[in-house]
Amino acid sequence: MTRTTTASPVRPVAVDELKRAWQAVTAGTFRPEGVGPIVPCRTAVAAEWTRAKGERTVAIVGCVGSAGASTLALSAALAAPGPVRVLECCSATASGLASAATAELGVDPSGWSQARREHVLLERASEVLAALDDVPVPTPANSGTLTFLDVGWEAGQLHTAASWLTHSVAEADLLVLVTPATTPGMRRLGVALGLLTDPASPHLDERVVVAVRGPRRRRWDRGVEHAAGPHLQRVLASGALVQIPECRGIAVTGLDSRPVPPALVTAAGQLLGALRCTTPNP
Repeated sequence: MTRTTTASPVRPVAVDELKRAWQAVTAGTFRPEGVGPIVPCRTAVAAEWTRAKGERTVAIVGCVGSAGASTLALSAALAAPGPVRVLECCSATASGLASAATAELGVDPSGWSQARREHVLLERASEVLAALDDVPVPTPANSGTLTFLDVGWEAGQLHTAASWLTHSVAEADLLVLVTPATTPGMRRLGVALGLLTDPASPHLDERVVVAVRGPRRRRWDRGVEHAAGPHLQRVLASGALVQIPECRGIAVTGLDSRPVPPALVTAAGQLLGALRCTTPNP
């Protein structure tokens, strides 16, 4: 016996109808038949961080992987008087400070793993973070604390995400971009400068510092400096360049509880001088 089925005719869909359907989906008002009432999608409100009275922040962003941002943050913190802390904002799986402490203090209820290195408080994420929005809000600090934000996220992510960290990088008293003295590193530096700064701002010269790891500027390979584009020239013209010497020991073993080489602490200490030249953000 042959069973005959009758298919429903396919109705052509006009372009304007497809557009209206897509607009309903993106607005959160689309629902299939039989589903409950229409409830517009709600956009999550980004968490906010309020700094302590007199707290100043230095945001350190690595332009490429293993640029040395964590090493620079710890070295600068060791060169600074207390109270001072380093907030490592990357996922626990990407931590560069996990072995840098001399005393572990446990995990704060907010999700920060706390430790101590001399007079410096080290705080790092205790969990795997899938996105920049997952970074927990910093713990409250004492009045007058100097906070180094070891950002740990790529400039493009900072540029597109909405979180307390994005806002804090934009409002930091000092923004430090770290890169190696290589052509690819300088290209990425140029991209980061374009995404995270406003070249037309009259405050760019005092707020932005470029930290370059490798040989002294006069020994950079030909063309390296120009690979970053025109934004870098303005920063260099203002003298906002910190030259970080190579340290083979740290490059091989990473940061641990052994003393940080004095040359690194001295170089990183230049950030404190640059910070003193800035106008504190309210």
